[in-house]
Amino acid sequence: MLNAIEVEDLAKKYGDIEAVRGIGFTVGAGEIFGFLGPNGAGKTTTIKILCTLLQPTSGRARLAGLDVATSPGDVRRRIGVIFQDPALDDRLTAEENLMLHAVAYRVPRAERAGRIAEALRFVDLHERGRDLTRTFSGGMKRRLEIARGLIHRPEILFLDEPTTGLDPQTRARTWEVLRALRRDFGTTLFLTTHYMDEAENCDRIAVIDHGKIVALDTPAALKQRVGKDLVTARSAEPEPLARLLSEKYGITSTPAEGGLSFLVEEGDAFIVKLLTADHPPLGGISVRRPTLDDVFLSLTGRQIREEGAEGQFARLRAIARRRG
Repeated sequence: MLNAIEVEDLAKKYGDIEAVRGIGFTVGAGEIFGFLGPNGAGKTTTIKILCTLLQPTSGRARLAGLDVATSPGDVRRRIGVIFQDPALDDRLTAEENLMLHAVAYRVPRAERAGRIAEALRFVDLHERGRDLTRTFSGGMKRRLEIARGLIHRPEILFLDEPTTGLDPQTRARTWEVLRALRRDFGTTLFLTTHYMDEAENCDRIAVIDHGKIVALDTPAALKQRVGKDLVTARSAEPEPLARLLSEKYGITSTPAEGGLSFLVEEGDAFIVKLLTADHPPLGGISVRRPTLDDVFLSLTGRQIREEGAEGQFARLRAIARRRG
């Protein structure tokens, strides 16, 4: 498989602060690639470099075979970026929004109408092309954003939190469109998300923390890496329970709502062992298999959360505007 993105020993310093510390990874052409990390982990800086908005201190990044530092203009013509915050003009119709994008990206005049029609049909908005965008629902606007990103036919599409704020049904529909985008156009999708169930749609996931890639694998392999079951025990006396787990079983627990949670091998068997031993009063106990949330917590020590309006692509958008 050819690589759409190649990152080699990439580093970025701000004075004495190392925001990105010699990372490397590749993204295959047509791959759906998730890039996850807590705030301040280096995710924002890496994405800025890939989108040609920031120069690396050292190392290299190539998109579609082009160096982001030496050929930024050529790279920009081959990528698209869909921001978390809406970037549509709601005073214009859907077709007019797409036309503005076509003109900005210098799509040949003779091809514009055809590409707009094709993009609207692809996201199932072809019957609403002449309607004002302000009349669209949140899900329709998101699909229109995707359609706009298709106009100049980018090889690589960056998506910031593509389904934030959407209801479950609309989220599912949006993912149908994204998978079709890869299937029908061979587009490489590079996305961030704070929905761990959504990250399951990725072919591979990279987790960055403290400027380093701490894990990169398929969702299934990452969950297998945690290897243990998550047990949650509700207790009005969590401190004695934590001592028992530590002293008798060598288990480190963390506070959870109404009690404690901890990872163990063969959680079902351990619950039986715990319940037959002397233990502080329990209000309930449950066990489940590892999820990507557990993977993220085990790798970074933090729960992933939404960055919101001040997230990485919001900052990218502000920089892009300043550059005109």
